[in-house]
Amino acid sequence: MAYLRGLGVYLPAPRMTSSEIALASGLPEWVVREKLGIHQKPVPGPDDHPARMAGWAAGQALADAGLEGTAVDVVISITDEHKDFPVWSSAPLIAQMVDADKAWCFDLNQKCATFITALTVAEGLFASRPEIEALLIAGGYRNGDLIDYQDESVRFMYDLAAGGGAAILTRHGPGLKLLSTQLKTDPALANTVRVPVGGTVAPLNPTNTEQYKLRVAEPEFMKSRLEQVSLPGFLEVINGALQQAGYTAADLDYLALLHMKPSAHKAVLEGLGLSEARSIYLSDYGHLGQLDPILSVQLARQAGKIGPGSLLALAAAGVGYHWGAAVLRWEEGAAEGLWS
Repeated sequence: MAYLRGLGVYLPAPRMTSSEIALASGLPEWVVREKLGIHQKPVPGPDDHPARMAGWAAGQALADAGLEGTAVDVVISITDEHKDFPVWSSAPLIAQMVDADKAWCFDLNQKCATFITALTVAEGLFASRPEIEALLIAGGYRNGDLIDYQDESVRFMYDLAAGGGAAILTRHGPGLKLLSTQLKTDPALANTVRVPVGGTVAPLNPTNTEQYKLRVAEPEFMKSRLEQVSLPGFLEVINGALQQAGYTAADLDYLALLHMKPSAHKAVLEGLGLSEARSIYLSDYGHLGQLDPILSVQLARQAGKIGPGSLLALAAAGVGYHWGAAVLRWEEGAAEGLWS
């Protein structure tokens, strides 16, 4: 058993608006707002480093769960590879920030699908290690640093933002009971999106530092491939996770989706037969990568869209190319105390 007992979200104060994105990219502002679905997005201040933002969110999640850091047995960092320092494990710093002194820690990365993957790993840890009672998943994100707004091929990533997110999972409730997860990968898209320099293939040197940006290596192939597989991938993992849990899309009270262009968001909802009222579109937040599902559930709880008895699905996709979905149910009685 695994229950999501607490959530935390940290958002930096600075914002980049649709008009500023339009100015940087040369796009009309209406395209940024209506086609890309970005009204504004959080961007980092001088102290907003990924692992630090993860630690701040983790503190909020612990408070939400009514737990101290000393209760945490495992810390999983879902901070992306663009983080405070290269070739560095971020999970121990997150543990240090919340006084999770007895926890063992590791980093996990599957790009924007990482939170769903971390839930799958957490479920397995609870099942295989009876000594684990509480597990912290936390991550920070600021891949927006790597966007060149003059590069049209990365237009779908103009929404990349900055922030931190965290979730506390415990072996026992109350909370959101994790019922199932489903993961999928399309390896044909393995080399499409990457930073072309800074690795072993093309090490950084004084002449190539300006190339240290996210680039699409095969833009036409990626576009045509995603037209074929993106929506079916989302529907496959969401419906698959629902089927494992014994439900169908008609049973869903809420779908937490990552930020994507409005037409794609609408297509997923229509493919599941869901109204727009059963989700929240993140136009004022941009894309926080793997943290979007955490933010979406937090916003849904604050807006009263979910409550005791609600059935939720979380779904995300990440370059590489990965899809993931999880199904959770808010158990009766969870609204008291920790989830009031």
